Amino acid sequence: MNEPKQTNEKLDINQVILWLQADGILSDADIEKCRQLAAGNISRGKHPLKVISEASVQDKTQLGKLLTLESLTSWLADKVGLPYYYIDPLKIDIPTVTALYSKNYAFNYNILPVMFHENENEIVIATAEPYVRTWEADLTRMHNRTIKRVFSNPDEISRYLGEFYSFAKSLKGATLARSEDKGAGNVQNFEQLLELSKSTDLDANNQHIVNLVNWLLQFAFDQRASDIHIEPRRLNGNVRFRIDGILHTVYKLPPQIMNAVLSRLKILGRMNIAEKRLPQDGRIKTQNNLQKEIELRLSTMPTAFGEKLVMRIFDPEVLMRNYEQLGFNKRELELWNKMTAMSHGIILVTGPTGSGKTTTLYSTLKNLATSEVNLCTVEDPIEQIEPSFNQMQVQPNIGLDFASGIRTLMRQDPDIIMVGEIRDLQTAEMAVQASLTGHLVFSTLHTNNAPAAITRLINIGLPAYLIQQTIVGVMAQRLIRTLCRHCKRRSEISNAEWQSLVAPFKVAKPDQVNHAVGCLECRNTGYSGRIGIYEIFETTTTLQKLIVEGYDTELLQKQACLEGMRPLRLSGAEKVAKGLTTIEEVLRVAPEGLAS
Repeated sequence: MNEPKQTNEKLDINQVILWLQADGILSDADIEKCRQLAAGNISRGKHPLKVISEASVQDKTQLGKLLTLESLTSWLADKVGLPYYYIDPLKIDIPTVTALYSKNYAFNYNILPVMFHENENEIVIATAEPYVRTWEADLTRMHNRTIKRVFSNPDEISRYLGEFYSFAKSLKGATLARSEDKGAGNVQNFEQLLELSKSTDLDANNQHIVNLVNWLLQFAFDQRASDIHIEPRRLNGNVRFRIDGILHTVYKLPPQIMNAVLSRLKILGRMNIAEKRLPQDGRIKTQNNLQKEIELRLSTMPTAFGEKLVMRIFDPEVLMRNYEQLGFNKRELELWNKMTAMSHGIILVTGPTGSGKTTTLYSTLKNLATSEVNLCTVEDPIEQIEPSFNQMQVQPNIGLDFASGIRTLMRQDPDIIMVGEIRDLQTAEMAVQASLTGHLVFSTLHTNNAPAAITRLINIGLPAYLIQQTIVGVMAQRLIRTLCRHCKRRSEISNAEWQSLVAPFKVAKPDQVNHAVGCLECRNTGYSGRIGIYEIFETTTTLQKLIVEGYDTELLQKQACLEGMRPLRLSGAEKVAKGLTTIEEVLRVAPEGLAS
């Protein structure tokens, strides 16, 4: 390839079009379309790849696929002999890389620092102009280190330049504002740390702290995080995002800044910022960059180094989904619809925290909440405001717990009642009473599998004969990661691998399954997104008899399987056979099935 004759010359769109033509990527009609755009005013001031991607032209080498800005970037990186770099903000140490050179210098050349380690002799800089290299010599002299250039999406460079330098400015400003607390990070004992946290409340409304919190929340929304963890440590606090069920460390913040950020979030969540010794709960309602409403549930916990805060993010589009999106297969859906069509009884959804119970319940109730039905809930807390429900918030401080909440709802002429969680005997007894008086009751429990819910109710003191009369069914569930569509790869599996998933059941082994590979799109995890797997325990006449006779969980599970219940791992095996996930992922998430 011939480079431009003059150094520091920007990419020429006509040259890029010629390269695309030479590689057989564009049709003659699309080449002409791109040339017309190149000749017009629309291309002025825009990167050539941006102009071509906006032309919506097809890639002849991949039938039916449009040329996107990212695919053009990857292609041109190879063309100009530079490594292609996909910018993943979770892997960039923002305070460190933004300290390498000024914001004005970065914007002047549109170059983004993406990697730098003090003990290494190399600085990695992302650029979208492969022939503009004046800055390379400048930075080499400035830092006395080797500069490695990588080629990245021009839009992403511009976006993250603004975000990273704004974040760094706010962090630096907040640090300077607390400069009088020098040495606080070296505090070595718990009592001093408590005094330190008390001294930072006034910083909560500092504009730099406000900017940091706003950016942190928007960044979490952009990265599809389900939870934000803010964890104080002795030297630097951790900020971590849970994405697709896995925690990723995003930032490390100095203790003073961490405490101020915590105070700011507590103010937004209408919590008592002066109380740091007791756990507290709060909620925030805000919007993302697309002006879509998002709710966050806040929970604090006192630790050795200060308060830990976890924010659960509730996206209405995630919380209200159809059954196909949730992951129900045809058989599971038929059984679930049969159970939820009952006029009375108790239906339980079980699983650990973060297994999707709330999403399943809200989506189900949304389908049941017609104009002919009075649907009431009692929750702690209300996860998502839904206009078609009548929702009540538990408030233990004034004596409004789940049991008293159900008692109140029963006087409200309900058809369907949803109880956030059955935690104790009193709540269980009130749920049973509501069921016996002709109401359909939904609730949740924390158990490993569906039959274990029966044992759990007996253990908290509910008589077996009441369980037998009222429990319609129990559904256990988990969320498993789905494979990244960009990099998943099909291959054969051995009988041993398949049997590790389905034993002791006899399920035909598929010829091939998909495996996780990992690419830039999925941060090299091989997975993107999650879907549910389900185990539905329906109380048949035989099972009701076993419940009254006091059979344990294992025997109930074996009998339920004889009558058609499919354990969680078999539900997962079906997803594996369909190419949605991997055997390793199902084994990681789903509890062990029946003993052989």
